Amino acid sequence: MHASQPLRVPVGTDAGRWSTFRGEKTLVVAARTVTSTVRVLECLPALLRGDGRITVVFAHDPTSAFNDGVLDLLHDAGCRVIPWEQVGHAEPDLILTASENVDVPAGHCPVLVLPHGIGFQKQVPDSRASGDRLSGVVPDSLLESGRAWLAISHPGQEAQLLSSHPKAAGRTLLVGDPCYDELLGSADRAAAYRRALGVPEAHRLVVLSSTWGPTSLIGQDPGLAARVLAALPYDEFRVAAIVHPNVWSGHGSWQIRNLLAPALDAGLMLVPHIHAWRPALVAAEVVVGDHGSVTLYGAALGKPILLGAFGSEAVAGTAVAALGRAAPRLDARGDVHGQIVSALTTQRPERFSAVAEGAFDQPGRALPRLRTALYDLLGLPEPVPAPPPRWVLAEPGETGARATSWSVTTTALPGDGPTAVTVRRRPAAVAWQEAEVDEDEAAGRCRHLACDEREPDRRVVESASVLLRGAPAPSAAQGARWIGETLDRLPGCRLAATALAGGGALVGLRDGRIVEAAMTGPATDPGLPAAAVYALLRAAAPLDDALVALRIGARDEDVALRLRPPAPDAPPR
Repeated sequence: MHASQPLRVPVGTDAGRWSTFRGEKTLVVAARTVTSTVRVLECLPALLRGDGRITVVFAHDPTSAFNDGVLDLLHDAGCRVIPWEQVGHAEPDLILTASENVDVPAGHCPVLVLPHGIGFQKQVPDSRASGDRLSGVVPDSLLESGRAWLAISHPGQEAQLLSSHPKAAGRTLLVGDPCYDELLGSADRAAAYRRALGVPEAHRLVVLSSTWGPTSLIGQDPGLAARVLAALPYDEFRVAAIVHPNVWSGHGSWQIRNLLAPALDAGLMLVPHIHAWRPALVAAEVVVGDHGSVTLYGAALGKPILLGAFGSEAVAGTAVAALGRAAPRLDARGDVHGQIVSALTTQRPERFSAVAEGAFDQPGRALPRLRTALYDLLGLPEPVPAPPPRWVLAEPGETGARATSWSVTTTALPGDGPTAVTVRRRPAAVAWQEAEVDEDEAAGRCRHLACDEREPDRRVVESASVLLRGAPAPSAAQGARWIGETLDRLPGCRLAATALAGGGALVGLRDGRIVEAAMTGPATDPGLPAAAVYALLRAAAPLDDALVALRIGARDEDVALRLRPPAPDAPPR
């Protein structure tokens, strides 16, 4: 359809001849960036649920530097999309957007602008000029027209606006923050979200949160994710990253994944940037962030916060500026593990309550207040029953690949009772980031490389001292056969281990002995019993009828070992 032609379905002067639904009012959603479009898509269904009086169309404004992905998002959501130049033909009764930069066509209909973050907290590049501007504020010309209404989440934001934009006087609507309400209403599902993300039991989830721009977490320190993964024991932590949609739109997923490749190989969960960031943030047990809204949402939810970056573009007097004063900084070159453990153990949920109170007014009431404002601007009575539904966030899907190789440090201390063995595994893909561990035979401390047979780097496989079967062997006989074949194939490998489908594990030695291992606690990969056997070997401790007190971080498990009788027809090795 040519831009100059009138629209047909579902809006326009000739739409009545072709439309199935007879709406009384037309709502046009201005879609300019992924961030702003998602914000509308996340709250609009609850606001208009079941109301056939309103026809909704989405108008695509392609003028943003971060426009890439908007059309895909709208089409995936099943939205009816029209080009921006046809908005005037749609004869809208209300334009709704979460982008303050749309070039609103001439007319008389009101324009409701939702925030796509938390308030007016950041200076950003001005697409209409060479300098910067306050994020979230529409041009003065639209304020002067009397058509613009700015939704705010806290009364203090109105005072802030008036000090810098006097023409915003009388143009604000206090509604609260629907996104925060949804996060808060889903907080009791944090454990379920961690399970859905694939975080094992007894593991802590660290979430890295980055806004966009050169002073953001990922812009200032792209290697931080790899260093965090190198610092945190694999059997105690998992790490996820939430990256602002503008980074995905501006640079593309290939660039992001290539930049984060070492961290992704080490098991980093790169959270999809459209909707899944919200349950991932609820699931977080500590947030390493910056001056972006996601970090502030995390603080308001009571999460421990460490700031890995904090840009000077944060606006003084805002809630995010208050967070910048209250939250401790992460020393990325220091003891990252110690700092994260300290945040987990010392930061109380109420630490940032004053920050949250300065950002969100009357949590839990945003959707009802926003719906009242929307229907008032449309000139329609609200539907009955009045309260919109309060949905909880959907469970996220698993994301990211599992680590397939580890640098394993063990310490074995034989005694009168069970041999005490400590194990600390870190992903080998980022092991070069960690400090060297001096092997000390007298202290029983040593380090080795272990890898899963699915490890894609052939050099790692050929260098590994311990090789692990990727899936449990169906039977002990098949497991023993796999061990023999693996050790024959890889002459540099000292041990090969497999879990058994019926429980337990087999650990095979190069001299032909096979150790049967039974371990308490949750089902695990064969890497832990294999590490225990390796530690005993290095300590010259017995392997037959041995009981090992295995310590993995703060967790203690017992491992019972016994030598498997050789098969009668087994050839000597």
